[in-house]
Amino acid sequence: MIRNTPSRPDPSLPPIRANFYSDTQTRPTAAMKAAMMAAETGDEQHGDDPTIHALNDRMAALLGKEAALFLPSGTMCNEIAILVHCRRGDEVLAHHTAHIQAAEGGAPGALAGVSVLGLPGERGQFDAATLRAALRERRRHAPPQTLVEIEQTANLGGGSVWPIEKLRAVCDAAHEADMAVHMDGARLMNAVVASGVPAAEMAAGCDSVWLDFTKGLGAPLGAVLCGSAAFIDQAWLWKQRMGGALRQGGICAAACLYALDHHVDRLAEDHANAAALARGLAQIPGIAVETPETNLVFFDTSAAGVSAAELATRIRAEGVQISTMGRYRARACTHLDVDADGVALAIAAIRRAVG
Repeated sequence: MIRNTPSRPDPSLPPIRANFYSDTQTRPTAAMKAAMMAAETGDEQHGDDPTIHALNDRMAALLGKEAALFLPSGTMCNEIAILVHCRRGDEVLAHHTAHIQAAEGGAPGALAGVSVLGLPGERGQFDAATLRAALRERRRHAPPQTLVEIEQTANLGGGSVWPIEKLRAVCDAAHEADMAVHMDGARLMNAVVASGVPAAEMAAGCDSVWLDFTKGLGAPLGAVLCGSAAFIDQAWLWKQRMGGALRQGGICAAACLYALDHHVDRLAEDHANAAALARGLAQIPGIAVETPETNLVFFDTSAAGVSAAELATRIRAEGVQISTMGRYRARACTHLDVDADGVALAIAAIRRAVG
């Protein structure tokens, strides 16, 4: 039987001293909490929450779109975008490791009735030639291909950043085929900080795009979906249907505004800590490290003779937490609650665990 309910923490384990499980593990800072408590609020469903309006206006400008919609989660952003862009029976093209394929509980099929065709490519990315090769002749025997989805950064691709020229070429190829493009921008600002390319330029070829605030930006809740005014109007209908409409949501929107003001530039610190972690892990016999581009460090444990799950169990006993992405593939994620001391602690614990 598959257990769908998350297990509670094991009280016999020591407290977590360095949490690399995910950047979703961040906690709101004291200053962010103060901003939340001071927020002006209103009933969002009546359109009178000024803080949500301020966030949506700012996000539309940041991503170069006409309108924006505040939602509880990034998964809801992805699924609402699919529901707006597609009809039942349509096909979405995405990398075979994309979040909509690997981590949303089969929602594209369960909610929108669409199928997802996984495309190959290194580090979670595919190119325009691969996209064109996957296009089918439009005929009644085949599902209509209506949407191309990309992840910036590509999570299971090692947190890789799509180069802007590659991104533009994929968007152009999709539009030439009369397909819409949706960007899963969960860690978009990591890509912006790492590459120096503005967010609006990265999103320019996309018909919809969203940014998550609960990862490296450190907010407790919230993501913002952006697109044309007509797209957002339809997204509002699906937000209502899916139970995402809020009341005094400005309390959470205030955390997102605070994050935009204070937590974007500091993502460079997370990238530096990830690079330091990767350098340290590379010196441990049996650990093969993928060079990180942003804040995600993936490494292989097979040569050490230990599975990723066993390694995670061993170092958890020392207060270090990581995630597993396969039998021998592990991931360590840096964020605002991980500092240089935490990096050193993780390296030492992993060295002991495989020694």
